[in-house]
Order: sequence, then structure tokens, then C-alpha cells
Amino acid sequence: MAFPVAAYPGAGVSDEEAWAAWADVANQICDHEPVHMLCNPAQRKVANRLLSGQVELHDAVFNDAWLRDTGPTFVFEEERLMAVDWGFNGWGDHTAFAWKPDDRLARHIAALLDIEVTRSPLVNEGGGLQVDDKGRVLLTETVQLDPDRNPNWSKQDVTAEVHKQLGTQEAVWLPHGLWRDYLDHGTRGHVDIVACFLESGQAMLHRQTDARHPDAQRYPVHQDALRSAGIECLDLPAPRTLRDNRDWVDYSYVNHYVLNGAVIMPCFADHNDDQAAELLSEAWPKREIRRVDARVIFAMGGGVHCITQQEPEF
Repeated sequence: MAFPVAAYPGAGVSDEEAWAAWADVANQICDHEPVHMLCNPAQRKVANRLLSGQVELHDAVFNDAWLRDTGPTFVFEEERLMAVDWGFNGWGDHTAFAWKPDDRLARHIAALLDIEVTRSPLVNEGGGLQVDDKGRVLLTETVQLDPDRNPNWSKQDVTAEVHKQLGTQEAVWLPHGLWRDYLDHGTRGHVDIVACFLESGQAMLHRQTDARHPDAQRYPVHQDALRSAGIECLDLPAPRTLRDNRDWVDYSYVNHYVLNGAVIMPCFADHNDDQAAELLSEAWPKREIRRVDARVIFAMGGGVHCITQQEPEF
């Protein structure tokens, strides 16, 4: 994980609220697996105040705390843990902060772990893909084919590079993401807020049931794309909350983090929180469902999955 520098301008939350939200997620994960947190030296004092003593802090210089996107994607090759360093340009130069320091974080983390790192020529982010154990990867046309990310790359070019780096064999493309993700500072369609694979081989799919919300029309398009690829979908209904201080929300229970023995589930003080917890408990029967209030994280532009990046053990 990475400790936030500050709240986004216009997000409607304070720096202290952002720091506390990230710390809450980290402290819950600590009960189940080790947590390493990158931290700018200027924020180390507040990080020490809010984080459990079990969280190990590492000095680093960066501007955004979405480590799913700026950190490495870990892979195994010939029984060696390795790191894929995707190109990063601030989601198509679509952020309030300078992104060049963040483009160095994947290599920084690989150096901390003393593992080999491969730099990919593809501009991509960890939140822009989901994989399963059957060689399938979910991608989004408005992310990897974004002309502000990868001009002159065809779908075939992107697919070949993703397969080369991840060892996947089948790419399933969604045409777009959720509506809110295309506003200022959004990712332009990350899949990890829309759909995720389960151990069963099924996928959980975000479903907005209120016809007033623009994502209600996006659900059948996403469902058709997954079903056409032979993927069975389980609906995960969206919270009933429709708007925040900015616009239509992209609150999504799909953006959870699966860890050793537990699932960190985003909650929204919403009537559908309990239903989502039941559905996630059925989807991950051997794991404890642990809830965190994720409204501040979503106000910043992402979710629980977006601020975490797992390092697998061989």
C-alpha cells in the first residue's frame, strides 16, 4: 500500500479523513497478512499515529496512493517471483498530481524485494485488469486502447503484450467501465470496479438496479461481454445510494480485496451493505468478511482493491 499525500482537491474530504481511511484498511489487513506501506517522509509522523505498529513503513517519493495502479503486478516465472512494471502516465495524464514520480514506484518496490523487474512498453494499471486461474484476463477498451495511454496500439497488440507479461491465453474485453470513472481524475473504465473473478470460475458483476442511474444501462452490456466469453455472472447489486456531493456515485462492492482468510469489503452506510456481505460470504466461504467504510476512498476516486496490491507467496 501507499500512504496518501493529501486529499484530492474537490473530493469533499479532508486530508485527515483520507489518511484515516487508508489506515483503516491497512490495520484490518494486518490481522491476516503482513502489510508494507510506502510513505513520503512528510507524512511519516501522521502515518505512525494512525497505523498499527505491525505495518512496516518504507520511505518513497510519490503523489498518488493508488498502489494497485502504480505498483508492480507480481508474476511467477520458473519458480521465481518477478515484477511487471507497466508504463504509468497518470491514467492518460488524467490526474491532479504530477505522475512521473509514481511511474518509478514499481521498480522501487522490486528493488526493496530484490526481485527481477520487467518494464512493459504498454501503459497500463493493475486496476485495469483481472485474471483467473484459467488463463483469462479482463480488460477494458477505454483503458488499454485509450489514445492518451497507448496511441497506435491495436487490440491485438495490447492482447499480445498482456499475455506475454502475465502468461494469460484469453482476453475478455469490456467496452467501457462505470459512468463516474470518466469524470475528472477518473481511470476511464477500470475493470476492478465492474467485475471480478471467483475461485469457482464465475465472475461477480456490479449491477445498478435503479434506472435513474446511468450505470443501469451499462450493466447489460457488461453482462453480454462476459457471457459471450462463456463466463457465468453472479450479480452483486450496487448500493442504493445514487449521488454524492459531486454527481452519480460509482460505489461498488466488487472493488473488494481478497486476502489470507478474509475479504476486506467496502461499505457505504447503505441498506444494501448487509446483502452484499451475504453474497460475498457465499462467494468466498472460507474467508471472514470484514467491512470498512469506503465512502472517503471512493470520494477520492477508487476503492479498497485500488489501494492494495498483493504479493503472492510461491
